[in-house]
Amino acid sequence: MKRSTVYRILVVVVLCAVPLLIAAAKVGDAAPGFSATASTGKTVRLADYRGKYVVLEWHNNGCPYVGKHYNSGNMQRLQKQWTAQGVVWFTILSSAPGKQGYVTASEENNYLTKMQAAPTAALLDPTGEIGHLYDAKTSPQMVVINPQGVVIYSGAIDDRPTTDLQDVPGATNYVSLALEQAMAGKPVQTPATRPYGCSVKYRE
Repeated sequence: MKRSTVYRILVVVVLCAVPLLIAAAKVGDAAPGFSATASTGKTVRLADYRGKYVVLEWHNNGCPYVGKHYNSGNMQRLQKQWTAQGVVWFTILSSAPGKQGYVTASEENNYLTKMQAAPTAALLDPTGEIGHLYDAKTSPQMVVINPQGVVIYSGAIDDRPTTDLQDVPGATNYVSLALEQAMAGKPVQTPATRPYGCSVKYRE
């Protein structure tokens, strides 16, 4: 076999072995579609909620930053406030098996009941597929998608990057601001912020 032919074969083999890199969605981009199993066992597809505002909330019940918003009742209040206005709210669990924050469906359902949480659904993402699509780095991390399927906010839940429950009442909540402004037909004034919290515990 000629050396040039061998070289071409090697190039093809190497290229095929390199995984395709999918750029994570940013503000202004179309929200990447996904399908996931909810803790109830139902299959949830983002495409089925086109025409509605959608909030994505990355969750890890072992993270003190997440605990701040659940133990204070802040996250549950937001879930109930916005779902009552027709917003779809997905809590997403991207922790891999064996990592902090990984839960089974029944464990998550027990947690939701205990905390009186009210998302539209809690989505199990143990492979981290959804997390990587949205470049989720921390829990909590929040994404808001408009009815046209475009990401209009991505980042922190608020401007108080602490674990102190006392910081919740005086914080500027970026998720609520984005929804309020977008629903009023106004541009989102703060479309992106740096997320804070515990790193998402993806599989290695």
